[in-house]
Amino acid sequence: MASSPCSIDQAALAALRAETLDWRFKAVPPALWGLSLADAAKRRLDLFEDGFPGPVVVLEADALEHNLRTVAAWCAEHGVLLAPHGKTTMAPQLFARQIEQGAWGITAANASQLRVYRAFGVSRVLLANQLVEPAALRWLAGELERDPGFEFSCWVDSVAAVELMTEALRGTARPVDVLVELGGDGGRTGARDEATALAIAEAVRDSPVLRLGGVSGYEGALAHDNSARSREVVSAYLRNLRGLAITLAERGFFDGQIVVTAGGSAYFDLVVAELAGWPDGLDVLTVLRSGAYITHDDGFYRSISPLTDQLRPALRAWAQVTSKPTEDLALLTLGKRDASFDEGLPEPQLVRRDGQTRRLDGHRVTALNDQHAFVALPAGSPLRVGDWVGLGLSHPCTVFDKWTLLPVVDGGTVVDFVRTYF
Repeated sequence: MASSPCSIDQAALAALRAETLDWRFKAVPPALWGLSLADAAKRRLDLFEDGFPGPVVVLEADALEHNLRTVAAWCAEHGVLLAPHGKTTMAPQLFARQIEQGAWGITAANASQLRVYRAFGVSRVLLANQLVEPAALRWLAGELERDPGFEFSCWVDSVAAVELMTEALRGTARPVDVLVELGGDGGRTGARDEATALAIAEAVRDSPVLRLGGVSGYEGALAHDNSARSREVVSAYLRNLRGLAITLAERGFFDGQIVVTAGGSAYFDLVVAELAGWPDGLDVLTVLRSGAYITHDDGFYRSISPLTDQLRPALRAWAQVTSKPTEDLALLTLGKRDASFDEGLPEPQLVRRDGQTRRLDGHRVTALNDQHAFVALPAGSPLRVGDWVGLGLSHPCTVFDKWTLLPVVDGGTVVDFVRTYF
């Protein structure tokens, strides 16, 4: 595979922006119904004064741009490539922004996501999973045949998977590139030892329709905090991944360039420390797959990202106080259908009233129902029924899937809309 950035279909992106807004998109005011996304963005409406019904989750334009540039520069400085995991956003407009900043590819997790990527012409995709379903493999073979410029790799972690892929792809014109996935004790998928990985590589070499392109792994399932012990567990696993790549190369399993890929959004600094710099004679592309950096967060990744002091949270939820039944409790119009809650509850950070936004300290969301957030109020809380509350969110991967359309804001002005496809 080449080291140049991938591409995306500009005509498909333009068609996306021609879609008409209406009642199907929550939090879009009736004033914008009947307009295209592009024309609605030109209206420059005010998020609070022009009828956007709460709750609404927005992307903050300045923070988004800052994060895109920051991680692109970091990867360039450390000599690694980035194929951000698109499952975080499933937003082709944001894929395009990542590609503009030099993304080498976009990572997918399953065949349904891959179909979205191809609908928008993403030219290089890593599928960070096994792909063994015959219908999906036949569809993939058709895409590879239809588009000679399409580059694709997926993981294999068993001889059984190699056999299933070989049977489903038998007779196809282009071989499918696969990467041997190495797992770890207590981890997710992946061969658990080098002997199994070598047997998988042998099976790939014997397959007439597969080609071994490298090795892959995911360190994020092995640890969940930033302690010294967790970091050593991750580092030891990455050293094993490096060792596997070198062993396979020494035994002649690769024909040309080798892709070595790992790196979620939590430990990518360790990936660079262990997987950058290779022995002479090995042509290796080290590829990170971090995806959540694009918005960062106010929770899980804030506590664990190597760049937490440089990235900015770019997602914010706004909801109104709909009830204040006691002096120590307020209810907001925000619930599990609107915001993430799997890696920490939303954080009340701002209050807006009479056109003024102020910091909100000492308030805490204690629980979410489907459509309500319970906020514990400190003594003297300024919150009143009708106030807007701005909340920070944790784990962006489970925010985007709740919104088919997100306004992009500059301050309180809506400057664009981002469409998602889950």
